Amino acid sequence: MVEVGGNGRIWLLSGEHSSYALRLTRHDELLHLHWGPRLALADAEALAAEPPQRFRSFESRLDGREEYPVEGGPRFVRPALSVRAADGGGGRGSEWEFRGAETDDEVLRLTFRDPVHRLGVTLHYRMRAGSDVLERWATAVHEGGPGDPALDLLRLDSAAWTLPRADRRRLSHLHGRWAAESLLARAELTPGETVIGSRRGHTSHRHLPWVALDDGTAGEEHGEVYGCALAWSGSWRIAVQQLDDGVVQAVGGAGHDDSGLVRLAPGESYTAPVFAGLYTGGGFGAASRAWHAWQLAHVVPDAHTPRPVLYNSWEATKFDVELDHQRELARRAASMGVELFVVDDGWFGARTHAKAGLGDWTPNPDRFPEGLKPLADEVHGLGMHFGIWVEPEMVNPDSDLYRAHPDWVHHRPDRRRTEFRHQLVLDLGRPEVRTYLWEQLDELLRSAPIDYVKWDFNRSLTEPGAHTDPSLPHVQGLYGLLDRLRAAHPHVAFESCSGGGGRIDLGILSRTDQVWTSDNTDPLDRLPIQHGIGQIHPARVTAAWVTDSPNEQMQDRVSSLRYRFVSAMAGVLGVGGDLARWSGEELAEAGRWVELYKRIRPAVQLGRLYRLREPQEGLSAVQYVLGDDPERADEVVVLAWLQAQRYNESLPPLRLAALDTAAEYEVLAGGEPGEVLRGAVLAHRGLRTGLHGDLDATVVHLRRR
Repeated sequence: MVEVGGNGRIWLLSGEHSSYALRLTRHDELLHLHWGPRLALADAEALAAEPPQRFRSFESRLDGREEYPVEGGPRFVRPALSVRAADGGGGRGSEWEFRGAETDDEVLRLTFRDPVHRLGVTLHYRMRAGSDVLERWATAVHEGGPGDPALDLLRLDSAAWTLPRADRRRLSHLHGRWAAESLLARAELTPGETVIGSRRGHTSHRHLPWVALDDGTAGEEHGEVYGCALAWSGSWRIAVQQLDDGVVQAVGGAGHDDSGLVRLAPGESYTAPVFAGLYTGGGFGAASRAWHAWQLAHVVPDAHTPRPVLYNSWEATKFDVELDHQRELARRAASMGVELFVVDDGWFGARTHAKAGLGDWTPNPDRFPEGLKPLADEVHGLGMHFGIWVEPEMVNPDSDLYRAHPDWVHHRPDRRRTEFRHQLVLDLGRPEVRTYLWEQLDELLRSAPIDYVKWDFNRSLTEPGAHTDPSLPHVQGLYGLLDRLRAAHPHVAFESCSGGGGRIDLGILSRTDQVWTSDNTDPLDRLPIQHGIGQIHPARVTAAWVTDSPNEQMQDRVSSLRYRFVSAMAGVLGVGGDLARWSGEELAEAGRWVELYKRIRPAVQLGRLYRLREPQEGLSAVQYVLGDDPERADEVVVLAWLQAQRYNESLPPLRLAALDTAAEYEVLAGGEPGEVLRGAVLAHRGLRTGLHGDLDATVVHLRRR
């Protein structure tokens, strides 16, 4: 909801539990007023009427108060906007004039103009009904005429978020590396700047574009938490600044440095990606649940349709893809109750090893002489959907595509071309490249009944652009290609993969159905990875596999099928082991776990998440809740894992959340009612897990009577 006061110069956006307020001074300075608990318009007007605070010598009266800091004038904070004329005229910096405001029920648009650069800037705000997530973004347009110089946008961040003063602030963010992504770090924020981001041309394994801030006392279910997340899949940056007076500001957007984001000719415009923010008074758990609900309602396509259990053949075959072997794997997967069978790398072109074939998206005639349709038809006949792996943004130098079009890759004519993994990156900013990929992939999806595409991206961009960030047109081209493919093939689901978790963000999630969380499928390693990504993204989009034990990432650790399945059940369940080597007993046990997952899947993928114990040494657990009333759960699923039991110690019961304490809950065993437990006992004494020893795990499914 958007309200306007103060003679049209105060704006208040309110969500379910929070409000955001800003005002315009008589000097056209846009100032931040409030972000926090819900306010009335009269409260915002009272804040605007307070006398300005006194400012010390050498300090700016705008720093820490300005809604969207620009470069130039009496400002010393990191600017969200930096612009210069491409011919060097006019210098850097901006001086704004207010042009006008537009509002509707959920959206506020404020437009400004820099008359020297002839640059128009619109700040957008959207607070959707029933949510506390505020979506913000900015648009810049070159309003000059023919003959005017182009403008270099060195920086156009999507938003700047200002927090109220506090004695201290603690910063939470997700960091990592390949096979160890999305690890949660929390540390006290110190004066100065903390910068996270990626200059790799994709979101990266190093950081996810999300941060959260609290006063150091917030817990899982209590305390004020402010968070923000960027919807962008290229290079990016979030800078968190603690100013001298204790005010904290976070600015973020596309591009990692200030060397040049995009060049605008007269009449051209650029729209920054959404930088969404969230305030809650209910701790990190309430923040996660609010982020998850917003994504399921407004970001992820077809989000309320649960994702199927899949089998992926990569670990069983690597590049040795053979039709009869794929058929045998499909039969074994179907016997376990798998719903989606996926052929991974090695089905196309000359792709019998990692050095050839990328770019040639036609079935290998020796391996699939009649194309993919016979295998896809057989998979469908077994009662499963059919999927394939692709990596359309990449090309091997040893490929028909590269031999025909060596100029289509990201490169500088005067520099060497950098190869990683024997790959170069196609420049999706070029229309002819997008046309080629569209034709290849559209024909492929029409050639066989394909239901799912695992879209991989296995190397970073390494060739800088001449004047702009090369990842900007590349990612815009990627988004356009995915949008076009989804429109033409609405029945096909897409998964985003980038060597595991290298491209996970709100931008790619608005165009894909799920993401590959990490290449590390070790069930113990996966727990902190899943704990971290769950801070921002729901289980409905995070794929997790059961693979052979030991696996490639942890070759000395052996775990049971039980432990591997319960670990993977905390996301979209998949299986990736070599089923040809699984015994009949293992296949039967796996089938029972798949059957159980299907029963608990609505709660896991679409329910509300409560983190009962963090994945540290010892016992960890999560709880998923279904029910219209957040305080009276109708259905509850608990997943619990024991890493190791020391000194014969007894394990603490798990105190469950969001229960109807006046009701009874039945334990569902094998889908049938079993033991009856009191809601009050589960909430106050807790649930006994019965776990013991090393690497044990359990699933408890409860339903309110």
